[in-house]
Amino acid sequence: MPLLNTITTPYAEAFLQVASTRNEVEEVVDQAKAVLSIWNDCSELSEAMGSPVLEVNSKKAALEKLFAKQVNPSFLNLMKLLADRQRIGLLNAVLERLLELYREQRNIALATVTSASPLNSEQQAELLKKIQSVAGTDNLELNLKVDPSLIGGFIVNVGSKVIDASLAGQVRRLGLSLAKVS
Repeated sequence: MPLLNTITTPYAEAFLQVASTRNEVEEVVDQAKAVLSIWNDCSELSEAMGSPVLEVNSKKAALEKLFAKQVNPSFLNLMKLLADRQRIGLLNAVLERLLELYREQRNIALATVTSASPLNSEQQAELLKKIQSVAGTDNLELNLKVDPSLIGGFIVNVGSKVIDASLAGQVRRLGLSLAKVS
């Protein structure tokens, strides 16, 4: 087990257990995804919370102001506990681990789809059907990302399987084929 998992897993497992006893698992999972999005999009926030210069009480007050209306009390308590233990800088890792454990418990496969441009709902639905057949499961969660450097098309990662249907991938494969010929 990687070192980071030895730190994050006990927090994630305990929080998932608390949420389960309170029948808040689905709510907590949705909130974890939202908080992760904010945490990853706002580097100033994650850097400030991870800074040893800020006092614990200041971090807890900031977390209270920022997230009290967005998350349930047990989620806020997790954040404050991490702040108390000087681990709030690892919140994203704890939440990622929480989501992994949730998916493992429910046998949900995570498919990361990176496309050159945002996919509309019809494209997402069609892609979901095809990924479900490749993954061999109906329990699938889509993680959508946009990377304009793909030029067009998409790349799908499901577990250890990778499907590269991007124009950049086709150009790369064509270049490799041409290099072998010469």
